[in-house]
Amino acid sequence: MDTDHDILPMLGRGKHRNPRKGACFMELASYLAGERWSDRPACTHRLLAHLARLVNDCTSDAARPLLAPLIPSVIGLTSTDPRWDHEIALLTATTALPVVAEETQRSLAVGALSVDRMLAATDGRDPDTLRTSTEWALADAPLAAEWARRFIRQGVVGPVRFHPGPVILDFAVPGIATACIPDADERLRRLLTEAIAICRELSGRGTRWDTVAGAPERLAPEQWHGVVAPAKVG
Repeated sequence: MDTDHDILPMLGRGKHRNPRKGACFMELASYLAGERWSDRPACTHRLLAHLARLVNDCTSDAARPLLAPLIPSVIGLTSTDPRWDHEIALLTATTALPVVAEETQRSLAVGALSVDRMLAATDGRDPDTLRTSTEWALADAPLAAEWARRFIRQGVVGPVRFHPGPVILDFAVPGIATACIPDADERLRRLLTEAIAICRELSGRGTRWDTVAGAPERLAPEQWHGVVAPAKVG
């Protein structure tokens, strides 16, 4: 076995019945947290875990092992504070908007405008104003932004009965993965890294601009040995 830590767990797409069949990002998190084997462990915020599963599944086989150093950072990172859902959803929508296909941009623009409004009270701003990051993302997709504003003005969006976060993620992450860009894998990894950093800040564990403080550069071999096969970095 290599001892120079130049190896990372060989993560796989989808669910795995047991560790001998492989592991996805959140299944390995459940194992490291000492929970029952699952891709939906209680140790991680539900929407953050959903994002991690999507990024894991939409990242290419070659790049997926590079997600592994982030796994310890999601363990114990959970809350019932609704701001977590708002922030993760808005980050994902604004990250994807500039690069996804036009039909997906429209849905994400509606989602971004809706969630940005949910965060207005927390930000202490007028609900008819937007965060700078939201303005920039919408400016990169002006046709979709105008369509979304008309859609909302026409009252097509009724009372919110459930949080739009999961739907936003379901559109955004595959949209990034299939976009005509050369760095889809890197964008997905940065998205998950930034979402973890935002949740750390909300939990009081660090600042948004930290490099996911506390996450090791490599998982120690004894943490994953016998659970998943190692993959060479690069």
